[in-house]
Amino acid sequence: MSPFRASAPFTGSWDHFRFDIDDGVATVCFDRPDKLNALTFDVYADFRDLLGELEQRGEVKVLVVTGTGDGFCSGGDVNEIIGRLLEMDTKGLLEFTRMTGAVVERMRRLPIPIIASVNGVAAGAGAVIALAADLRLLATSASFHFLFTRVGLAGADMGSAYLLPRVVGLGRASEILLLGEKITPDDAVAIGLATRVVDDDRLSSETGALAKTLAGGPTMAYGATKVLLSRELDMDLGSSIELEAFTQALLMTTEDHAEFYRAFIGKRSPDWTGR
Repeated sequence: MSPFRASAPFTGSWDHFRFDIDDGVATVCFDRPDKLNALTFDVYADFRDLLGELEQRGEVKVLVVTGTGDGFCSGGDVNEIIGRLLEMDTKGLLEFTRMTGAVVERMRRLPIPIIASVNGVAAGAGAVIALAADLRLLATSASFHFLFTRVGLAGADMGSAYLLPRVVGLGRASEILLLGEKITPDDAVAIGLATRVVDDDRLSSETGALAKTLAGGPTMAYGATKVLLSRELDMDLGSSIELEAFTQALLMTTEDHAEFYRAFIGKRSPDWTGR
């Protein structure tokens, strides 16, 4: 836990999704299975606020995002969000779109690995949330649908036009965001949108094993890697090399790096502490 918390306590409970921490692995589970885990204003806001807190919770090494039932997240709830948005003025709409964008921005800024465990349909904002994760494990029943143009909005939403070309390339991203067509697990693997596809009944165990591996590893190194991947997207080569040089020099002073050397000499596995 960060020593720099001052008066603000951590939130004791979250009302709009399930959240737990177990042995360094935090899990957010969207929990509206009858709606394919469609998002409401409150789900968005709680997820944004949780992401802001997780950076200060030193016991959290990995974040898993998943859904209950047959869907990962089907995007914004048409009845609870779209109808109300049509009644808002420009100021209110901008406050909403900035809030949804803050979810993705905080996911990318969070210095721990995020695994999207995609157990079913990931559509609209749900597809972007999965995209914003660092690793995406897909069940064979999963699919992506970037549907924004199909509801009369720009295909670029919540940072998707920034992130998707960097994951799958500009040409493929243009096709996906313009047409809004279904992306199957096999398609996702072929274009680099999926880390791995597993049978539905193995998704939870495979996700848990990956999360456990990351939580038990050199977490400062993982965090630095994620930060550099995000920061260097918009840097020139010289700036990137200099940033990496400073980062590596800093990490060479860590206990984990010294532990690697001790383990190597002793012909044993490192005992990572994340320090």
